[in-house]
Amino acid sequence: MPVRKYRRDTSEVSCCLKYVIFGFNVMFWLLGLGIMAVGVWAWTEKDTFNNLSRLTNVALDPAFILILVGTVTFIIGFTGCVGALRENTCLLAAYAIFLALLLLFEMTAGVLGFIFKDWIKSQATGGFQAFIIHYREDPDQQNLIDWIQEDWEIIKNKQCGYDVRKPGYPGERSIFERGCLRAGEEWLELNLVPVAGTIVSTMVLQILGICFAQNLRADIFAQKAKWH
Repeated sequence: MPVRKYRRDTSEVSCCLKYVIFGFNVMFWLLGLGIMAVGVWAWTEKDTFNNLSRLTNVALDPAFILILVGTVTFIIGFTGCVGALRENTCLLAAYAIFLALLLLFEMTAGVLGFIFKDWIKSQATGGFQAFIIHYREDPDQQNLIDWIQEDWEIIKNKQCGYDVRKPGYPGERSIFERGCLRAGEEWLELNLVPVAGTIVSTMVLQILGICFAQNLRADIFAQKAKWH
């Protein structure tokens, strides 16, 4: 009777895939932590934690935006980084879900932005108005507007927020708002290719992240199945 020879299964979890996910996300983890820390520091400098009434205009607060972006980046980077390093399928699944939700949000925002562009313009005008009204209430807003006025050539030519720093700033804001909006449109037209390339590259990286996470999960499950 012939003797059967069983070949030993030497397959294992792909170290290359594992450390690609780990290395890529550890940068985002640290980046998110840094952005969040800057936002929290800005709130501390403005004594926001001891004066919560300032949170009434939180959507216009650059520090809040930094905290929000930093938190999202930190969470996504953490789940991908630790999930890959520890070969944790739950964290890898969470990482893939977060990326999928973010990708879905970006695609939805792009489609809705194209369909409702006129409504978005009107909302942007209202946002500029509110931003200018509260200019002197928030040092972060002051620094942002000052930087835009001083360093953005297109903005200078359109007088976006011109004379907003003067104590006797009049109520005729529509000229300056239109200038800001038009300047933003012209900047987008001039930089359409780099902006589109950045958006497409970001989406491709997100799709690759989802695929890599799912492939790594499949490898881990395959190894666990051998143990049983």
